[in-house]
Amino acid sequence: MLASPAYSRAASSFPPALHSSGNVFTGFIPMGKVTGAPVCTRRSTLKVTCRRARERVIEEESSQMAETNKQSFKVSSGEKSPLGVSQVDKGINFALFSQNATSVTLCLSLPQSDEKDDVDVVELVLDPSVNKTGDTWHIFVEDLPLRNVLYGYRVDGPGEWNQGHRFDNSILLLDPYAKLVKGRSFFGDSNQKFAQFYGTYDFETSPFDWGDDYKFPNIPEKDLVIYEMNVRAFTADESSGIDPSTAGSYLGLVEKIPHLLDLGINAVELLPVFEFDELELQRRPNPRDHMVNTWGYSTVNFFAPMSRYASGEGDPIKASKEFKEMVKALHSAGIEVILDVVYNHTNEADDKYPYTTSFRGIDNKIYYMLDPNNQLLNYSGCGNTLNCNHPVVMELILDSLKHWVTEYHVDGFRFDLASVLCRDTDGSPLSAPPLIRVSNRERLPRCKIIAEPWDCGGLYLVGKFPNWDRWAEWNGMYRDDVRRFIKGDCGMKGSFATRVSGSSDLYQVNQRKPYHGVNFIIAHDGFTLRDLVTYNSKHNEANGEGENDGCNDNYSWNCGSEGETGDAHIKSLRVRQMKNFHLALMISQGTPMMLMGDEYGHTRYGNNNSYGHDTALNNFQWKEASLNISRLLWILPCNCCIMFFSELIKFRHSHHVLKHENFLSKGEITWHEDNWDNPESKFLAFTLHDGVSGQDVYAAFNAHDYFVKALIPLPPSGKQWFRVADTNLESPDDFIKEGVAGVAEAYNVAPFSSILLKSM
Repeated sequence: MLASPAYSRAASSFPPALHSSGNVFTGFIPMGKVTGAPVCTRRSTLKVTCRRARERVIEEESSQMAETNKQSFKVSSGEKSPLGVSQVDKGINFALFSQNATSVTLCLSLPQSDEKDDVDVVELVLDPSVNKTGDTWHIFVEDLPLRNVLYGYRVDGPGEWNQGHRFDNSILLLDPYAKLVKGRSFFGDSNQKFAQFYGTYDFETSPFDWGDDYKFPNIPEKDLVIYEMNVRAFTADESSGIDPSTAGSYLGLVEKIPHLLDLGINAVELLPVFEFDELELQRRPNPRDHMVNTWGYSTVNFFAPMSRYASGEGDPIKASKEFKEMVKALHSAGIEVILDVVYNHTNEADDKYPYTTSFRGIDNKIYYMLDPNNQLLNYSGCGNTLNCNHPVVMELILDSLKHWVTEYHVDGFRFDLASVLCRDTDGSPLSAPPLIRVSNRERLPRCKIIAEPWDCGGLYLVGKFPNWDRWAEWNGMYRDDVRRFIKGDCGMKGSFATRVSGSSDLYQVNQRKPYHGVNFIIAHDGFTLRDLVTYNSKHNEANGEGENDGCNDNYSWNCGSEGETGDAHIKSLRVRQMKNFHLALMISQGTPMMLMGDEYGHTRYGNNNSYGHDTALNNFQWKEASLNISRLLWILPCNCCIMFFSELIKFRHSHHVLKHENFLSKGEITWHEDNWDNPESKFLAFTLHDGVSGQDVYAAFNAHDYFVKALIPLPPSGKQWFRVADTNLESPDDFIKEGVAGVAEAYNVAPFSSILLKSM
């Protein structure tokens, strides 16, 4: 998530008044005409000023229409609440917060049913003596259509940048509370890179039918297995076999739910699905202007689903409906939906290359953190930082979260760079951030709440994130320690043991549980699992930043050769290491999370910051993922990782000793170890005891480059050990869910391999 340089205003805006500045057109053109000559319209707008006559008729006459074709609208002062657009009696209420604005104009675009390319435009100038209550501007307009009206605001105020203001009334601004957003028509269409974002609404369509037998999965947190994924990248590739009009959409994901069920996961964590600007990098010449932001960390609005994730042409109403269809289908399959949400910054960039679309032009001093010189603070690494603990912004975030829970039935949220949410309005860290404190079960019942507990300003809060025994965390220490042990670093055995047993050093505080640590080895940013065992260094040349982007500390090991190789020994070792990582993840106490594509060995060819590539670099490759293939081209014959990954996930589901509600007691785990203090020791074995059924689980990990003879402990009385997994074996022998009998008193654990036994 890097800064998003862009021009300060789009080349296309709202129909039809024109404002010219040199050779740059900064005014309005009719909807549906992204390019071409603008249509000029004369209009007379009566200012809403008279206190005695609060209802005035606003007449709008267009030069494109016959003289008899006039429209009249009765307006009144309106109500300050709720913010955004709401239906009241026979009309629509509009309400906008701006503490520092001196004037606000509501702009409405009304489609004509008889001429598709003709657009009526009304501008209503709000009178602060009539249309303002406190810091909220509001107006009520009767007899507006109940859908397909586009709207925005022009806001003016003090012009002093050194006072923190960024007002510009020539720019049409998106309502922060718009529930639906109309943007460009097709994802990544560079012909529409300057397309305007409009608010819109739909009070005409019947409420979505969730079904009489619909229910939430309500999966206990200790039972979750999370699959981090990108909606578009999951089915955008031609290999998905999905119709092109549906590929890369919410409905495309629905078609591939069987794959998720086969894999065994029960929760998806979707990369950002709020309306975002995928072409933020293409508005001016720069080293990254060839890229499309396919990850989505460029939020335009916090309430509207990404319109270009709808099937066919991007449409906000259709996107809303299809998002609900996706959630309904996932819930029907027993899969929860967790959203990756970005409340730490917006798409509006920095002051060097500002791109004003909403918050910045409505009230910059309220919505963003500023330094003592009233310049934007940048704890997000993207040019601006949302002022999350300001009361107004906090309510915006809470309203947004509630909207996604009530309207779209999502099950939880993962907060990107959540340490930003722990900063005061001046950027200083808070021990009890108001936003975190009030995000409790009363405001967000039944929701899973997960923090990414760091930010780009150095506020690293892993194990220390303010939590009120509610918040879970991405466990970055788990990622680093497990990577280092599995690849054979010295002195990591103790840390590895701590991580696989639930990270009690981090989370055994107050009433926190092991599942409050989200264990992961791979996430969307960084290496894929295959690349983790294939590259020692990042290879981000395609990003255009001279290798200056992306993390340098990857704790990766290429197993003997950088990049792709034909060496059979190295290829076999890489497959073994991938299985070792997955085995460690799935037998660890806590909540496991894996990345989309790791089940088949997706590669980004060493790129560890691939946010800007709407290509096969990020897109799921369905030919490689087919469960029916007998060979993956990049590994030895019959070493099919997908089956290993799937069976191991299902093994976790069926063995409660791998997912304890509370931290392990002495009687629940035995460490088969007397060599803790030797930094050269890279072997660890332990048994998890099932005191109820006697179905114990034994695991051993060998990160040495030689065989280790492991003495196997006695099984519970009346039981015997069965081998379930040995990562040194080829598929399908590497995982036998029924188990293989005949485990001897000692087991030769191969170099860089791991085993899993169960007692029966």
